[in-house]
Amino acid sequence: MPEHTEGRADLSNVWLRPRRARRGEPPVTSERIVDVAIEILDAGGLESLTMRRVAEQLGVVAPSLYWHVKTKDDIIDLAVDHVFAETDAPTGSQQDDWRACIEAVAVAWRATLVRHPWVPPVAASRPSFGPNYLDQLELVMSTLHRAGLDGAALSAAMWTLHNLIFGSASTEATLNISDHDREAGQAVLQQHSDRYPTLAGHRYLDDDDWLGDFARGLAYFLDGLELRIRTGPTP
Repeated sequence: MPEHTEGRADLSNVWLRPRRARRGEPPVTSERIVDVAIEILDAGGLESLTMRRVAEQLGVVAPSLYWHVKTKDDIIDLAVDHVFAETDAPTGSQQDDWRACIEAVAVAWRATLVRHPWVPPVAASRPSFGPNYLDQLELVMSTLHRAGLDGAALSAAMWTLHNLIFGSASTEATLNISDHDREAGQAVLQQHSDRYPTLAGHRYLDDDDWLGDFARGLAYFLDGLELRIRTGPTP
């Protein structure tokens, strides 16, 4: 259950509400609720999750879940934080080098999001205040701050990195194009190569190296960030 116990009971986010006082033993633990919810979400996405379905898979009645949560969104928020606990932490040597640390975190975050493609839409709709996610966020922001970024520059770097990671994982998970459509689309580009010479010449639709493209894009971003840190802020 959430560790945050201060706050008003009417707050919408499960991490910001005080923990409910217990009378007796609940029929099911919050950990089991989250484990089952993640199984459902991984298999069928956000639309597949209902309180009734979670209860059925746990072998309890739906009201039993209300010992721990008020809504389906509470379960989703708990599940989001749980999957961030899976993310591999940078090694000691990586943490000593700000760029190596950011690269390690970015690759690990992306791998987690690809395994759980329902997470990016949740992150895009509301902030997370879970301890595992906040630990990850603190690591990234403190690393960038230690590298020399502050204020608006730190915020911009953090959000750009966040959007790069989440956007890459979300696109890989949701873009659905068959080999037949890919070839047909590329043929159209070739037919109109006078209008789209670069798209046709570089076979835009043939590129499905998701991880390789992400790694290169991340390197380009970090190259620019490193240059800015080294030369100082622009006037």
